[in-house]
Amino acid sequence: MKETTTSSLDLLWGTGDRPGRGPKPGLTLDRIVTAAVAVADAEGLDAVSMRRVSAELGVGTMSLYRYVPGKAELLDLMLDRVQGESFEEDPEPPTHWRETVAKLARSSLDLYRAHPWLMKVNQARSLLGPSALRGLELCLSGLKGPHGMGLSDPETISVIVTVQSYAAGLARMEIQTAEAARETGVGDTEFWRRQQPYLERAMASGDYPLMAALADDTFSTETDHFTFGLERLLDGFEVLVSRGAGGASRR
Repeated sequence: MKETTTSSLDLLWGTGDRPGRGPKPGLTLDRIVTAAVAVADAEGLDAVSMRRVSAELGVGTMSLYRYVPGKAELLDLMLDRVQGESFEEDPEPPTHWRETVAKLARSSLDLYRAHPWLMKVNQARSLLGPSALRGLELCLSGLKGPHGMGLSDPETISVIVTVQSYAAGLARMEIQTAEAARETGVGDTEFWRRQQPYLERAMASGDYPLMAALADDTFSTETDHFTFGLERLLDGFEVLVSRGAGGASRR
């Protein structure tokens, strides 16, 4: 894989546009990234190419290369663009760390819902651009400020990683469920209806007594798994915060 870190960082932290010789073009780096994100949102990451983005902008493909060396760098710019959405500045900032954690979790889930293609991107070594750092700074202001958790710096980052990983897991289940329905043409209701006779025989066999004894609403689609899990995470963090405060709850 081609190493593109330096060129991507130059674009993320540079002046933005890459002027070339001749008359000033009517294209900007911002317009290119916006168009690329729109294509990915509508059709998935595989649909994004320099040729496709240039077509969306109504310019020749070579025009894009005046600003972005290639698709790898474009993807880095796209990631930083959308990551800036996950923790936007609030005119009424959270007054307690639990609110900050809850906002981080929900905004992370909303980010994946708005941009499902993020699930296709290896974010293990994402570059930290201005949007990503701004979001992290805002998050830290709630976790380490006057109403923060009082944790060490490594612990604070672990909280962020835990919460974002939790949100990503729930988002992955949602996105994959939607993809399966779209790719097979079979919705959730029909999918489970086809399994029902087999499951009924299995329950009647006596081989799965605990499963057979489950309440009728156990697997209800009305269950809010996200909120349930988020509340448990918050309660767990509360224990950690209380220990750091000498055992007295700060809730």
